[in-house]
Amino acid sequence: MKYIMKIYCTILSKSSIIQIRANNCYTTVAKLDRVSIGHLVKNKEFFMKKSFVIFLLTAIVSISLFAAGQSEGKGAAAEFPTKPIKLVVYTGPGGAGDILSRKFTEIAGKYTDATFVVENKAGAGGIVAMEYVAAKKSDGYTLMYMTKSNISKLVTTDSELDPMTFDWIAQMQIDPEAVITNNKTSVVTWEEVVADAKAKGGDQLWLGPAAGGLDHVTAQAIWKAAGIEAKWVPFSSGGKAKAALLGEQGVTYTGNPGEIIGKPDFSIAAIATAERLPQFPDVPTFKELGLEGLENEVMWRGFAVKAGTSDAIIAWYDDIFEKVTNDPDWIATYAPQGNMLVHKTREEFNKIVQADYDAYKAAKQ
Repeated sequence: MKYIMKIYCTILSKSSIIQIRANNCYTTVAKLDRVSIGHLVKNKEFFMKKSFVIFLLTAIVSISLFAAGQSEGKGAAAEFPTKPIKLVVYTGPGGAGDILSRKFTEIAGKYTDATFVVENKAGAGGIVAMEYVAAKKSDGYTLMYMTKSNISKLVTTDSELDPMTFDWIAQMQIDPEAVITNNKTSVVTWEEVVADAKAKGGDQLWLGPAAGGLDHVTAQAIWKAAGIEAKWVPFSSGGKAKAALLGEQGVTYTGNPGEIIGKPDFSIAAIATAERLPQFPDVPTFKELGLEGLENEVMWRGFAVKAGTSDAIIAWYDDIFEKVTNDPDWIATYAPQGNMLVHKTREEFNKIVQADYDAYKAAKQ
């Protein structure tokens, strides 16, 4: 009898019942199998009945399940991932972001058995993808590829989506903006671009991805610095815009230096860096050409998850991102394109994103 009572008291002390019972042990209202705890305390004969044995076993099972649940919650991050991870890309298949994301999953496969499934969610310059991820759980199973262009798009479209809806966990590349031309036309150099713009009186056509994105905003900054006027013609992807440039549907394409590698029909008229890139030693900077304030017009690329994702899961991602950043294949693929390869973690990257967002908001006012 004493042994049974000892177990019973131990059970009560590990549950919320003890809190209720401490107020008034004779009027406890917690019930199980229609028998109140208070009644059990009053009626000692009940302890000898089969009903009590059933009650006791039920309580033990309940507490065991609760403890198992607590243990599972603590161990979930350590076991991550236990199912495929979706990598959401805001561009269509074959776009620069899609290619980079698939390269990332390929190299990450060297360092983890996790399965990454690329899912393209193109539309509205990345807002479709961001809204899609914002609606997901903060469980780490939805990773998002994003760029600085998406932050610009949030501002130019007056989107209500806050960039801090996401935890920006890894900045992987910093890539300068550039003005690209079709070297089979009569407008190839920067001087020729400016002369053509002035001759057309505002009707010169500049091609690029979605209106309001980073490339468009950069083009507007270039026009202002150069004292010229032009019109922006948006395309659903950079690839389509470049094809249009080759078809002479416009005079320039605003993008990044690496986009011309292996494509002899393109030239770079000018680049937005403080100094010439060693990968493109013959390409002048805007600063050399007399245009000030364009040295930091860069495109960053990186990854984010839904805000609220656990620190343990993000630590798992940090390890993968660090290994990919230092992987020889990753370096050999992107360093020749003029990219600065980095691994800036969440603390720094979140600040960068917020600062970019605030700067775009201020510029719009």
